[in-house]
Amino acid sequence: MSKVLITGATGFIGSHCLLPLLAKGFEVHAISSQPCKHQSADVVWHQVNLLDVETIAKLIFTVQPTHLLHLAWYVLPGNASSAIESFYWVQASLELLKQFHEQGGERVVFVGSDYEYDWNYGYCSEVVTPRNPSTFYGACKNSLFSLFEAYTHRTGLSAAWARFFSPYGANEHPQRLVPTAICSLLKREPARFSHGKQMRDFLYVEDGADAVVELLSSPITGAINIASGQPTALKTVISTIASKLDGEDLVLLGAIPPRPNDTPLVVADIRRLTEELGWKPKYSLDTGLDKTIEWWQAQLKH
Repeated sequence: MSKVLITGATGFIGSHCLLPLLAKGFEVHAISSQPCKHQSADVVWHQVNLLDVETIAKLIFTVQPTHLLHLAWYVLPGNASSAIESFYWVQASLELLKQFHEQGGERVVFVGSDYEYDWNYGYCSEVVTPRNPSTFYGACKNSLFSLFEAYTHRTGLSAAWARFFSPYGANEHPQRLVPTAICSLLKREPARFSHGKQMRDFLYVEDGADAVVELLSSPITGAINIASGQPTALKTVISTIASKLDGEDLVLLGAIPPRPNDTPLVVADIRRLTEELGWKPKYSLDTGLDKTIEWWQAQLKH
């Protein structure tokens, strides 16, 4: 049986990868920096601080994984784009990659971000669009990708780099756009946003998790965008949520200024995803928002 080590297993995307990994037949070893309150009997949990790089070699030696899915990073909204923690995660990620290869690992997928691209181009292709990040977070992800690509080419390790665009869904940080809209309207509070004209590429998180697990199980190498390929205005997402929750009168577009890097369009070229990986999403924006609203309704009850 193939054995996978997944980092960030209690995080936004990682928490949705566990069931697809089990469905693929993996023996799943999951890492969390905090004690997990809802441990599944089908998953082996390891409480490890990956920023303590001395523990990484011991972990890899103990688990002996054949596959590695690395999602852990510092992504707290508000200051994630400039937080110095991203720099530390570059070091930890490289050590994780090195130890995995040296202990005989066979296949690795690291998770990147659309923030690696030059957003001035709008349409982001893995092959054509320049990588020129405008944030510290993006610069750290981009630097890690360059070293990841060079190391895996040099060693011959089977490796892919999954660039997520705008995932949304259950377990997302409440300060991000979709949870902000849902929670504000469920509480019958004003929901304040910028003008909302920015076009982004939204993908329901369960679809994103399914895609990255499919990628891990495949022989595809190099960078691949994980996205819907469909540009949607932020105000369309917000108005759809408001309509579902009968809260149109609570939405205040233009109440706050846009962020400095809020370019008009960021959308993914998903030809590698659809043609090479042969993957397509199960959820539309409408059905994905329905499931997300249901999840937040349950959370707010508790």
